[in-house]
Amino acid sequence: MKTILSILALALLYIPVLGQGNSDNCLNCHLDWEDDDGPAHKITRDVHFQKGLGCADCHGGNTSADDMDDVRESRDYIGIPDFLKVPDFCAHCHSDAAYMHEHNPSLPVDQLAKYKTSIHGQRLFGRKDKKVANCVSCHSVHEVGGGRMPHSSTHPVNLPQTCGKCHADTEYMAEYGISTSQLDEFTNSIHGQALLERNDLGAPACNDCHGNHGAAPPGVNSLAAVCGLCHAIEAELFNRSPHAEAFRENDIPMCEICHSNHFIIKPSDSMIGSEEPAICTDCHSADDGTIGFMTADSLRVSIDNLVRFHGKAQQTLDEAIAKGMMTTDEEFLMKEVDQSLIQTRMHIHAFNIDSVEPKAKLGIAKADSVRVMSAELIDEYYFRRQGLAVATLIITFLAIMLYRKIRKIEK
Repeated sequence: MKTILSILALALLYIPVLGQGNSDNCLNCHLDWEDDDGPAHKITRDVHFQKGLGCADCHGGNTSADDMDDVRESRDYIGIPDFLKVPDFCAHCHSDAAYMHEHNPSLPVDQLAKYKTSIHGQRLFGRKDKKVANCVSCHSVHEVGGGRMPHSSTHPVNLPQTCGKCHADTEYMAEYGISTSQLDEFTNSIHGQALLERNDLGAPACNDCHGNHGAAPPGVNSLAAVCGLCHAIEAELFNRSPHAEAFRENDIPMCEICHSNHFIIKPSDSMIGSEEPAICTDCHSADDGTIGFMTADSLRVSIDNLVRFHGKAQQTLDEAIAKGMMTTDEEFLMKEVDQSLIQTRMHIHAFNIDSVEPKAKLGIAKADSVRVMSAELIDEYYFRRQGLAVATLIITFLAIMLYRKIRKIEK
């Protein structure tokens, strides 16, 4: 029964192609010859096949021929393209705007042009390097899927592994002299954890920073722009900071110097200051002739003060909540304190105490209001308890007196 159902399922998948004209003998033969991992079996997952394209649309040949020699002798037979010619092979359709409009008008048609500008394309076309990535290296063969398809090699969750097939292979990459630790570092980074563990598709994958068809490592001067695609406010603050010009003059990678590139961990307040483990000490020293340490210490004091007031406010509010008091206003104000803390930490990228201190003071004032309001609620709670105790005593006393009065009347 299972075999019959499999045959019926395959038949249903192949009906669209078979219905386009003559019987597709490519599939008829290859399904018999190949095991389950063969192209004829994989192709049911391929977006081209699902949109009605058949073998001959890419490989040419006469699909009605019964003999393979007859197929090879067909006038337009292409067969398996040479690795160096794959980009032109795919671009035959994907660079044809009119053709793509009929099949998927949402796809750009400049992939080949961009690929030629990438380090991959330059080595493939310029040095005839068959180890660099071409179309099939990233998109697979016969299982090509759109980037939104979960099984696709270019789906964001799968992309690190797709790039890592080459870039994490130490032996394969040895001749290029570049690191092969990117995949491990990204996997353990805050970006990798969000994407790969929590399936957060808003987190960046490789192509969000390096591009896809025009893939290239971000340059020193473009790092702020690349990171700024997501971290726009931080990038704007940095570009107006005293660090921006100094970094450009000394070819210091902007975001990377503090946050790393692939192994980006969650930032903490301990990164700021003039003592270890603050990263400010990586570049600045007490006698470097700058105000670096003084600014770093001032920034750290502002943040620490806000964090301390935030903690006291949250602790007092939690106690009021635990006692069952109505804390709607206090909880709403506490969210503003949370926001102040986020904004204060964000303004660190301005590296200017005049930008950070006002944010911190505003947050401190709100946090203190939350603490005072919550404390008043707690005082009210104890006042109500004391009142309840007194009322209970009075009621009990009255009940006893009433009982004694009733007994006296009965006697």
